[in-house]
Amino acid sequence: MAKIVINAETRTVIGKQVKQLRRDGKIPAVIYGHKLTSLPISLNFRESSRKLDSLTGSSLVEILLDGKTHTVIVREKQKNYIRDEIIHVDFQEVSLTEKIRASVEIVLEGLSPAIKDFDGVLVAGLTEIEVESFPQDLPEKFVVDVTKLTNIGDSIHLRDIEISPKVEVLSNLDDMIVLVASGTPLPEEEISEGTVEPEIIEKGKKEDEEI
Repeated sequence: MAKIVINAETRTVIGKQVKQLRRDGKIPAVIYGHKLTSLPISLNFRESSRKLDSLTGSSLVEILLDGKTHTVIVREKQKNYIRDEIIHVDFQEVSLTEKIRASVEIVLEGLSPAIKDFDGVLVAGLTEIEVESFPQDLPEKFVVDVTKLTNIGDSIHLRDIEISPKVEVLSNLDDMIVLVASGTPLPEEEISEGTVEPEIIEKGKKEDEEI
């Protein structure tokens, strides 16, 4: 998995005062974890916003701060959805020699013949997979090919997808990822009994609660 490099500066402004940082073209952020106390930083909006948009909860990132490199993953991105801008990021520092747990998103790809030929409907089940591995072995996403679903009632479960032996799956292998139903989606209770609640990677927080 390719690493992304982002430059950062030490930040002393916290709380409601971060509004001024944003007006100055900065994104407030914080690094925590792996024997590190909370470290407030700021990122250049123009330089980093596009990189941040592409990051998932399992993307490996290098933060360059005061001549030192912090290897991190994203734990939370706060976004202003009206302006479509990231306004705060929480990074978790990780060690390349210690395994971590993360939730990796599932992306459905392709066109199921059952939809094209039999007017089927795709019903999504599991949307993320909880895994454990060394940070450098974390996949950014799991791509599931739905072209294999040729008939109504066909389904793909977690046990059916190929996963690197370097990655330990913690989710239930019997969880359903996708199913082809007839006409209208099945009731939720008929789709899967073991589907876990996905971890929220992007969620908001009040500005006066920021670090």
